[in-house]
Amino acid sequence: MVVAKTGNEAMAYAMKQVNPDVVAAYPITPSTEIVQIFSGYVADGLVDTEYVAVESEHSAMSACIGASVAGARAMTATASQGLALMHEMLHIAGGLRLPIVLCLASRSLSSPLNIHCDHSDSVASRDSGWIQIFCESSQEGYDSVVQAVRIAETAFIPVMVAIDGFILSHCMDRIEVLEDKQVQDFVGKLKPNYNLLDVDHPVTVSPACLPDSYFEHKRAQAQGMNDVLPVIEKVAADFGQKFGRLWKTIDGYRTEDAEAVIVCMGSAVGTTRIAVDELRKQGKKVGMFKLRIFRPLVADVFKKVLGKYKVVGVLDRVEGVSGYVTPLTVEVRAALYDQAPKPMVPSYVYGLGGREFEPEDAMKVFEELLGFAKAGKAPDGTGYVGVR
Repeated sequence: MVVAKTGNEAMAYAMKQVNPDVVAAYPITPSTEIVQIFSGYVADGLVDTEYVAVESEHSAMSACIGASVAGARAMTATASQGLALMHEMLHIAGGLRLPIVLCLASRSLSSPLNIHCDHSDSVASRDSGWIQIFCESSQEGYDSVVQAVRIAETAFIPVMVAIDGFILSHCMDRIEVLEDKQVQDFVGKLKPNYNLLDVDHPVTVSPACLPDSYFEHKRAQAQGMNDVLPVIEKVAADFGQKFGRLWKTIDGYRTEDAEAVIVCMGSAVGTTRIAVDELRKQGKKVGMFKLRIFRPLVADVFKKVLGKYKVVGVLDRVEGVSGYVTPLTVEVRAALYDQAPKPMVPSYVYGLGGREFEPEDAMKVFEELLGFAKAGKAPDGTGYVGVR
């Protein structure tokens, strides 16, 4: 069925079709609509969910953790400072391997106060033990929420699904939605590892863990994340086979003979794709890679698909502040470090605080990259796209 929905509406509708046991949330722009709309589904009796209106985002994640360890399917939504306030509890959910799903409308972090899009909130949480999925479109956001439930409950790792704030969250688009039964059949029934309310089978959860065992716990958690990519890709493949939409971990566009490529995430993918087409009309060999999965880090995928290019430009919608280059650039450079020959990997920041990113901006980056490829040398540090 084809409907017109904003990104927030699409995510809320996916949550409604999943019909989780518990949703706990606190409002924050631009994600407020997700849980506001979902609360309407609760009030209208369209879901069986226990909706918990809490006093902060920290409490929202705490409630989801409590629900999840009690064997319930739990979901929430937030953005920006809300995700930052959850930060302590994100690490607890990740360390406990709880299959919680979080819908994120990516937004800048203060200060100064800004309610518009960049990826500083999600990227700041990259080491918290959550799978992170970045979506190009509201359609991908809807599909990814459905997939995230099955991924989380197969791997027992929490999943964060990010759409760009306002650019997608409040933009009306054409969305193909599934039938409720199709979603229910796809996600299946939650089969928790344990249930704290099962008094006949008591377990200890998150005890004090001293130096003789903490290291091993964290190593096991890291291994779980290292092993999860095949689960993500299998769920994506199953979804694509059943419903005709396959979202790849990393997806190349006109890259076969490219002399310079860009790697980017989120809504900028569509903008960059337009720039590729325009430059191809001019006979310039450029291409683009859309990265959908930021965590787990897909280093082996980077090596396989990016290692053959002379120059790989990385667009990041976050300022690394004191970093030598941006966070995504660090990851790409590290993955390609031992390649021979090693690609040049220039770093770029764009779109902070919702600054417009136009096809012309991407075209300027491509022109620079082609120049680096011709010269055989690229500057160190980070370039800034569209800053005054």
